[in-house]
Amino acid sequence: MAAVYKTLSSLSSHKKEAEERKYKQRVLILSSRGVTYRHRHLLQDLYSLMPHSRKEAKLDTKTKLYQLNELAELYNCNNVLFFEARKGKDLYAWMSKAPNGPTVKMHLQNLHTMEELNFIGNCLKGSRPILSFDASFEKQAHLRVIKELFTQIFGVPKSSRKVKPFVDHVMGFTIADGKIWIRVYQISESEPGKKKPTADGEMMDLDPALKKGKKTEMDVSLVEIGPRFVLTPIVILESSFGGPVIFENKEFVSPNQIRADLRRAKAGRYNRRTEAALESKIKRGGLGLSTHGGRKKEKDPLSDHVLFA
Repeated sequence: MAAVYKTLSSLSSHKKEAEERKYKQRVLILSSRGVTYRHRHLLQDLYSLMPHSRKEAKLDTKTKLYQLNELAELYNCNNVLFFEARKGKDLYAWMSKAPNGPTVKMHLQNLHTMEELNFIGNCLKGSRPILSFDASFEKQAHLRVIKELFTQIFGVPKSSRKVKPFVDHVMGFTIADGKIWIRVYQISESEPGKKKPTADGEMMDLDPALKKGKKTEMDVSLVEIGPRFVLTPIVILESSFGGPVIFENKEFVSPNQIRADLRRAKAGRYNRRTEAALESKIKRGGLGLSTHGGRKKEKDPLSDHVLFA
């Protein structure tokens, strides 16, 4: 019977180990050439918040993104978080499930890193987060796909090598105005005060259980850590960094188009002012109010210059 028990217990332990090892997620974080110092600080913040990630050098190309699948396979990663910088101003985030997909391309805006914010919150490096999603993620199909990618990229598994056995911060994902707002908070626990002021100004005991030394519930609050940024979904591709488009955001306007419209509006205002000044000059010259008008003065047929020319 002892041999049978040992065999069954070893089988059950192997099953438990297999179940624990089944959920293995590793994320490859890298950027393209042309990122600014704020973008580099964002990459460092995300790398410190994700102990199951691997940070790599910059990618030289912006067109052959399928090479990221080979890099992910080389570093034994099944998720890719790629930041593409354009013109030193715009930043695009690519999230992909390598090597089969899907891939989501999003425009990153309103970026604030930990150094800029200087929040008082602080969490343990290498701890696991709680992912909090808005209920709107379940209403549309493309948002469910994005939620699953967020879960697998930002959700730190228990079996990760560098992870600490603590859960002390929350990552919140909220949808508003067609954008995804991301915030990071620390879970702060504090003991309730023993006394509180009354209306007369005297101090009274808050809880009689505190006098007896009994354990009471802790006051739990959220303190923002950073970073904070906003993502606008653009397209969802079926495979990893390629394949047919399964979703496209028709309401998205490129930042290049926005800047071109602003320049065109400024140019239109200048052209209108120039035309108005020219029309005013012509009108004053026609009325004889200006010696240098836009219209030449008609010659008098009875003048000496015409008669004796």
